[in-house]
Amino acid sequence: MREKLPASVADVLRQYERHLTLERDLSPHTVRAYIGDSVALLGHVAGNNPEQVDVARIDLPSLRSWLAAQRTAGASRTTLARRAAAARTFTAWAHRAGHLTADPGPRLAAPRPHRTLPSVLREDQAKDALSAVSSGASEGDPVALRDQAVVELLYATGIRVAELCGLDLDDVDYSLRVIRVLGKGGRERSTPFGVPAERALRRWLDEGRNALVAPDSPPALFLGARGGRLNQRAVRTLVHEVVAVVPDAPDIGPHGLRHSAATHLLEGGADLRTVQELLGHATLATTQLYTHVTVERLKAIHDRTHPRS
Repeated sequence: MREKLPASVADVLRQYERHLTLERDLSPHTVRAYIGDSVALLGHVAGNNPEQVDVARIDLPSLRSWLAAQRTAGASRTTLARRAAAARTFTAWAHRAGHLTADPGPRLAAPRPHRTLPSVLREDQAKDALSAVSSGASEGDPVALRDQAVVELLYATGIRVAELCGLDLDDVDYSLRVIRVLGKGGRERSTPFGVPAERALRRWLDEGRNALVAPDSPPALFLGARGGRLNQRAVRTLVHEVVAVVPDAPDIGPHGLRHSAATHLLEGGADLRTVQELLGHATLATTQLYTHVTVERLKAIHDRTHPRS
């Protein structure tokens, strides 16, 4: 429908897109989602008649009607919460930019999304997964050496797969054993890693990386088989395959390793603020999800082992 919008409304959306991209520094995926939700909202307000689309017609009843229509169509609580947040973001910007005389967004209520507990590896399962990937690197194959370094670093640091694939050679400080990570919203942080990850990284760089380097290779820490920057899909496939060999382990990807790292940090005595900083969470509320994971695991152990459970 965006292509059929009046020129004035299309121009408003272009302004909003620039705001999301340049001022808020959101990822292209997030920007597309926000714009898509805004177009859907405008279409609902106009009754899906492009000629009637007008940002100034957005008010609280129309916002509520938009969410109600989606609820009737079967949208989940999580989807409704996300779209309500997108609507509030749009109306707040539209009000500041002078396209709305008042901002109805703060009065829009939406259901809280269900926070499902992430699947995580037990510590022994994580150890088995790391052992499996190290055995593949024992013969010195360049790709196997890279894969070992990738999995070791993901688990050691808890970084996101996009952050890992974005690492360059000079982002690693071996003297301090930290990596410089560019996270969501362009926020930079330093994350430590341990001796096993250091060994795997050094071996990859000393024995494996040069075998994959091409004349046009970027300064990426991890390279693909053709010499380009390692892509996220390849890392997801790798983690699924490594974890699949561990008996009774849940089927997880790189984000599951991130969840596992956070859970094991908390179980080992780390405080929430430290874990928040290590993972690059913008708010402590996100990190607090992992306290539920550890509590659920403790309850499960109690139920299995205590005679009076």
